[in-house]
Amino acid sequence: MRFATAVAVPVVALGLIVTGCADNSITPGTVDIGSTNDINPKDRSELRDGGNLRLALSSFPESFNYLHVDGNTESTASVINPTLPSPWVSNAAGELTVDHNYFTDIKLTNTSPQQVTYTINPKAVWSDGSPITWEDLRSEAAALSGKDPGFLISSASGFDRVGKVERGVDDRQAIVTFDKPYAEWQGQFSPLYPKSVTANPEAFSNVDRDGLPVSSGPFVLTSIDRAQNRITLGRNPKWWGDTPKLDTITLSVLDSSAVLPGIQNNEIDYAYMSGIENVTGARNSKNVVIRRTPEPSWSHLTFNGAPGALLSDPQLRIAISKAIDRQALVSAAQNGVVDNPTPLNNHIYMKGQKGYQDNSAPIAFDPDEAARMLDALGWKLNGDVREKDGRKLELRDVMYQQEAWVQTAQIVQQNLARVGVKMTIQTVPGSGLFKNVIDPGNFDIAQFSWGGSVLPLGALPQIYAYDPANLMGNKARIGSPELNALIEQTIAELDPAKAIELANKCDQMIFAEGYSVPLQQASGTYAVRDNLANYGAFGLASPDYTKVGFLK
Repeated sequence: MRFATAVAVPVVALGLIVTGCADNSITPGTVDIGSTNDINPKDRSELRDGGNLRLALSSFPESFNYLHVDGNTESTASVINPTLPSPWVSNAAGELTVDHNYFTDIKLTNTSPQQVTYTINPKAVWSDGSPITWEDLRSEAAALSGKDPGFLISSASGFDRVGKVERGVDDRQAIVTFDKPYAEWQGQFSPLYPKSVTANPEAFSNVDRDGLPVSSGPFVLTSIDRAQNRITLGRNPKWWGDTPKLDTITLSVLDSSAVLPGIQNNEIDYAYMSGIENVTGARNSKNVVIRRTPEPSWSHLTFNGAPGALLSDPQLRIAISKAIDRQALVSAAQNGVVDNPTPLNNHIYMKGQKGYQDNSAPIAFDPDEAARMLDALGWKLNGDVREKDGRKLELRDVMYQQEAWVQTAQIVQQNLARVGVKMTIQTVPGSGLFKNVIDPGNFDIAQFSWGGSVLPLGALPQIYAYDPANLMGNKARIGSPELNALIEQTIAELDPAKAIELANKCDQMIFAEGYSVPLQQASGTYAVRDNLANYGAFGLASPDYTKVGFLK
């Protein structure tokens, strides 16, 4: 349900992947997201009380405030999912229902103006015992509205369109009134933080910088061991819902090379698998199964188009894109994984999602045309590398330090060398990748992944709208007033069919400006301890952390 998340690890799985069937046999599958998941569903009565779920992180959270630009990462999401409220839960088909742990009812109560009424569960409290009230919603809406640039937000989540948040019949009801329509209003307040975190810019940046002093979920953060790079979540003594089966969840930062040994040596219980060696090694490990469900995540190459950057010219970015053989990249990454590996050809919709269409014509692979474009732009060959005005066309490609990313980069390197573009490969540990390298724009090309949700339109204003004063998730620093206006029109469209049409027009503009090169959609392949229930490859579904546990 949360907005798009920057993911350091590539959402690829090289080589042979299993379908997640009980016999764990190897069969190529599909990447089309749909209506299934693979989580070993079991009734709570079949689970033992207690136990520690051991998970891996690619980096230590830069901030535990997921709403902050520094906190919008997969690592932060892993910590807050069991510890903070969200209004909605999703099933495997991506259908949304109210999470009654936190809200007894959420209704669209008016359309002119658009108005949504949130009725909070009277039992819902923060971990300090204080009630969750309408003021928490009002404070978060104000912080994410964009009206105060001091709030370094990762996404406005439509709150820039909200006119006011008022008290309803009592403190347990909030009425949100929009100045302008917002199609994906169900994506708001996901997650919800206490008003102490969103009260002012200083609190927004600092209260949850190094921990979660106040939260609300079946689990709370109980310890942080920075020496061991380990975070521990324990049962929330103030939790009013079903008692979790697990005692604790432990999240440890592991280098990519340590993930498979962690599975093999029974040091972690669950991890995303990429690379044929990892998948095969995990599949052959004792008491481990492979679970697989396609998910709305995808890998890409994003360009740095900031003013003054080497790739600030959109025509240069298009020429570079045309030199990259996306089909070869995806075939190398997913051969044996899916029936027919093909590149993702849309920035908004995933394969299998209503609205998906191929808008990638502007970056169609054509190295001869790429060379002609580079010549026409004044980038002339001088030996093996092109030059213009004394400047060499040498690009630096940065990525998380993982073999699968490096293999992708090496193919891109070879593609670009054919047209006279030199590319160097720079790997960075997960910690600091976004905060210290990608977010400041210290790259020419960045390789990472976006993790999406059942509400795809939220990515448009978060990632592809451009405001130099508030970049949010626009790592590329690329955009235009024309695209901003079309995004504005799209997210205001309440007719789903018209919204899809407008979103694809946005996507055509995103391709035409050479924003990024989409690669492959995730196959969603995980190594999971075989006695772990109600956890695995979720696809579009939301985890229920009160039901996660180990079989008796």
